[in-house]
Amino acid sequence: MNLKSVEMSLTSITQKLEDVQAKRELLIKESRGVISMAAKAIVAVHTGKLRDADEAIKEAGKSLVSLRRAATPGLTRYLIPAEMEYTEASMVFAIASGTALPSSKELRVDGGAYILGLLDAIGEVKRMIYDKIRLGKSREAFRLFEMIERLYLLLAPAAVHDHVVPGVKRKLDVARILIEGTRSAVTEEVRRSELIKHIKGVGRVIGRK
Repeated sequence: MNLKSVEMSLTSITQKLEDVQAKRELLIKESRGVISMAAKAIVAVHTGKLRDADEAIKEAGKSLVSLRRAATPGLTRYLIPAEMEYTEASMVFAIASGTALPSSKELRVDGGAYILGLLDAIGEVKRMIYDKIRLGKSREAFRLFEMIERLYLLLAPAAVHDHVVPGVKRKLDVARILIEGTRSAVTEEVRRSELIKHIKGVGRVIGRK
């Protein structure tokens, strides 16, 4: 029995599998760098260092471009965690800097990663809202709250795609809980702010008499 053709086929297949394995390991390893830069950008936003955040996001974006070149169609799923974190950081930066939120096309990320990244951004914006409340900036806090509420309403229909975007339903549930909790804090702060304004107004009227 001549097995030469089988041997040749297996040799070729093995070489291809080894190449795929090497690329997979590269993508996983290098993706950690993108995730790290995205996390660094978010920390920079929360500490008011927007320039540092912008630089970190740009660096993460450049790394993703290189990784996409290395990823064959069967390996693109290994980029999703990095694309998700990159999306989240890009959204948080855009909101903090008052610029338009980028589209999935602009970020060049997978649709599922874009949705998951947007949902994660809601939690980071919640932190921004509480920071505004602590600083007595109730109007800004309310504006940010309205934004995440609108984002949630836009993202909510994606729950039906949980089988193709694993984790989206769970993240939607978490976002809903975060928004409801934030609603109470923002409402209380707005009422407190209005009360203070009213008291000051009454004080001025009394002072004129």
